[in-house]
Amino acid sequence: MSFLSRIMDLKSKAHFSAGGNNNRTGANRQVFEGTRKRSGSQARSRVAVIICCFGMVYAVIGGRLVQYGMASPETVSSIGPADHLMASRPDIVDRNGEILATDIRTVSLYAEPHKIVDADEAVEMLATVMPDLDRRGIYRKLTSKSRFQWLKRQLTPKQQSRILALGIPGVGFRPEKRRFYPGGVTASHVVGHVNIDNRGIAGMERYIDSQGLADLAAIGMTSDAKLEPVRLSIDLRVQAIVRDVVATGMEKYKALAAGAVVMDVNTGEILAMASVPDYDPNNPAAGAKDGWMNRMSNGTFEMGSTFKSFTTAMALDSGKVKITDSFDARAPIRIGGFTIKDFHGKHRVLTVPEIFQYSSNIGTAKMADVVGIAGHKEFLTRLGLLTRMETELPEVKTPSQPREWKKINSITISFGHGVSTTPLQTAVAAAALMNGGRLINPTFLPRTAEEANEIAKVVVNPDTVDKMRYLFKLNANDGSGRRALVPGFNVGGKTGTANKVVGGRYSNTQNFNAFLSAFPIDDPKYVVLTFIDAPQTGEGGGRTAGLNAAPMVGEIIRRSASLLGVKPKFGEDGSALLVSY
Repeated sequence: MSFLSRIMDLKSKAHFSAGGNNNRTGANRQVFEGTRKRSGSQARSRVAVIICCFGMVYAVIGGRLVQYGMASPETVSSIGPADHLMASRPDIVDRNGEILATDIRTVSLYAEPHKIVDADEAVEMLATVMPDLDRRGIYRKLTSKSRFQWLKRQLTPKQQSRILALGIPGVGFRPEKRRFYPGGVTASHVVGHVNIDNRGIAGMERYIDSQGLADLAAIGMTSDAKLEPVRLSIDLRVQAIVRDVVATGMEKYKALAAGAVVMDVNTGEILAMASVPDYDPNNPAAGAKDGWMNRMSNGTFEMGSTFKSFTTAMALDSGKVKITDSFDARAPIRIGGFTIKDFHGKHRVLTVPEIFQYSSNIGTAKMADVVGIAGHKEFLTRLGLLTRMETELPEVKTPSQPREWKKINSITISFGHGVSTTPLQTAVAAAALMNGGRLINPTFLPRTAEEANEIAKVVVNPDTVDKMRYLFKLNANDGSGRRALVPGFNVGGKTGTANKVVGGRYSNTQNFNAFLSAFPIDDPKYVVLTFIDAPQTGEGGGRTAGLNAAPMVGEIIRRSASLLGVKPKFGEDGSALLVSY
């Protein structure tokens, strides 16, 4: 019986007993008063308990709200913030701080299939914003049993706005990061690119991941905090020039491909390197067929007569040949069913400088024969031309050489046939012939001269270096490298015209041309190497290296020397000034 019912019952009893004896009436009144007091006390106690309970609940809620408000986001959710789903990559900048690669914010479109009301209608609505949408594929995703499906990664702000206006239930956006390359194709093979998940898969982007960034991302230890930029040795100004020259050369000389590199001979730093065809890292899929191949470091070629630089250096460094020696180049060499002859033979005895100047195959082969097969192989190995090059760039191919060196191999290798190596490796080996005899592994990161000295290996004598500088200068002034000359900058170098191997045989109609140079040749600071693959023409109508690869070197030096800090010199002693009329 409730409290009110008991009170009403007592009142009724009191009413009917009003005429009875007074003692009974008084007793009933005492019972009623006692019951009322007892019930009132219980009610107050219950209200107090309820108030205390509500107070405790609200105190707990308030405390938790304060705790959550003061805690960092990582500690209050098992699902990281959206930015953590796509962690930041460090910016990549050139040696002067110019941006080569950076992250930009974007969004991706996703769906929760279990919330989709009408998949057909959703597909039709999305197609109005994205006409190229794979309708069948999207429909399958929207009708799948999964609870999450990506529909489109990395939308533009306009696409996001239009899809948002459609108001499709079960469709949403997730913030992500997208890699952006302001220079586009300019340094694509050096910088590389990332995949849709912002992971580096080529070039220095891949190198950065290999240094631990990818491992940290795999275990969720990266964040969207801005990272320190990765500075490269590349000079974006020089890189733009080099890329423009090789792209123009490929088109002008109707070639299959072309490339070039500018390298600091004293530090091993790569200031610029380009290979065309190339691609835009902002849209790498468009260049997948031909553009991804970095022919400078990941392509091996028979470098032709540029190898005569190494054969001559080997002969002089061995002490078995002096620069004043002469060799009989009147008759071709016949060995193993092959005939070795000169392209423009002089048919007379030639001195060592003349052999270099006239690019005599016969004279060069005889110098290699004096050194011997074992010495020849050892010297090329010492220069790093027969082993895989060590550098940060992942795309590096291992050179090829004969399994067993015989005399015929040594002879053909002496003038650049029989060994295939990368153009970048050739430039690195040439730098050792120009910088005092020190072989320095190339780097795409900044390196001081002191740091370079710590890792340098002496591979040739300083006296040999002086003689090679003289021969490079002689060939540029009076030999096949004249079209590479730039007034005031004393360019020296060696051409290389090699017949390409087509279908297992040397072609008489396709060449692989290169020009290996250094400047200023009296005290070289930079090595510049260009190549052009299968050119159909050249300056003056020919297609040899002196008519296409050499002019490309001249154009690179003419446009970039001042940016590299090389001052022109005129006159016999270099003190004359350029007079303008």
